[in-house]
Amino acid sequence: MTTILVGIDLPETDLASGLFAILFAKVTGVGENSNKLGCEVQITFTADRKAHKLVVRHCNLIHNHEPKKQTGKQRKMVKEVDEVTLQDIWQAKERIADSVKKTPLIPLNQGFKGTQSREIFLKLENLQPIGSFKIRGACNAICTIPTEKLKDGVYTASAGNFAQGLAWNAKQLGVPCRVVMPDHAPEAKVKPTLDMGAGVTKVKFDKWWEVVVNRKYEHFKGSFIHPVSESSVIAGNGTIGLEILGDLPSVDTIIVPYGGGGLSSGIAIAAKGLKPNVKVYACEVETAAPLSAALKKGERVKCQYTPSFVDGMGSGEVLEEMWPLVKRVLDGSLVVSLRQVADAIKLLAERNHVIAEGAGAAPVAAALSGAAGEGKIVCVVSGGNIDASKLVPILQGFLPEEEK
Repeated sequence: MTTILVGIDLPETDLASGLFAILFAKVTGVGENSNKLGCEVQITFTADRKAHKLVVRHCNLIHNHEPKKQTGKQRKMVKEVDEVTLQDIWQAKERIADSVKKTPLIPLNQGFKGTQSREIFLKLENLQPIGSFKIRGACNAICTIPTEKLKDGVYTASAGNFAQGLAWNAKQLGVPCRVVMPDHAPEAKVKPTLDMGAGVTKVKFDKWWEVVVNRKYEHFKGSFIHPVSESSVIAGNGTIGLEILGDLPSVDTIIVPYGGGGLSSGIAIAAKGLKPNVKVYACEVETAAPLSAALKKGERVKCQYTPSFVDGMGSGEVLEEMWPLVKRVLDGSLVVSLRQVADAIKLLAERNHVIAEGAGAAPVAAALSGAAGEGKIVCVVSGGNIDASKLVPILQGFLPEEEK
């Protein structure tokens, strides 16, 4: 018998109100999914003699099925998929609490263009100290490395935001940090990384992607922290999901920009752990949409990658180690055009006074397109690090490439 913790920590309440636990399981889909999985809801009570009542302390799901025998290949897949748990994410939340902001969740001001059937909310990760959500995963990752290993420093391969996240956390701990960046990385991400004391090496995109895939760079020593598939990074990213469900329990859909899958999968694990029937969609841009292509074919495929002002997302293919996880926890991928992303950046600046980079605005573009359906939709504004040379033409109604 295996206990599956679904994270329903309940406030103290009397026995009658304790029925809320059962209703919660049913309404959120825990009850429905537990029937399919052969589970039952277990509620723990303790006695309060002075108040003459029973107090609800916790609610668990108990899985009653014995696991089926698996082949070696299947065991490897299960290990990859189940590597990050809801409990890992709760632990990450405690670990990074002193270094990371709990960012606000606000409604998108659509003016008269909004619809009564669709409410769009913004999770403003652009307000983190480095202007990006990447500080979460980087903080959790570096805090889980043994002290003796940190003496040799840390390094990563990043297009910019994770580089800043790792550099920021390394500086706080006095740990050497170096970064391999693709040669198209924007100055808005390169300069802050250098200013925080990290060393930056720029390479061609193909070489950079090779470092990402192989998880090493022959010219650096120290602990390599993967910007996407590191379990500690995914768990740190997942804390965003905990905050979204905490602020908006009635959320129907969450849209997350897709770069390598670490952000979207982390949020999905957290959100679906708390509310199994919530939809979590990845969002990709038309110039680099490997997940959409893979989901359509049912397997990883190579696709065309064209650099654009949306520099924080996209690649030529889905990472092999991430594919089993993302295809299981995500509900699909929504692809948007560069024009839609530019319009979303402009709308966010004009309506909500929010500066978002391309990847951060992409989920808003997807929500506005109607592709995610109706209901309460949360768009993760993943970052706000965009070069002024790109932002200015966008605010004037042009695409940056049109100004060249």
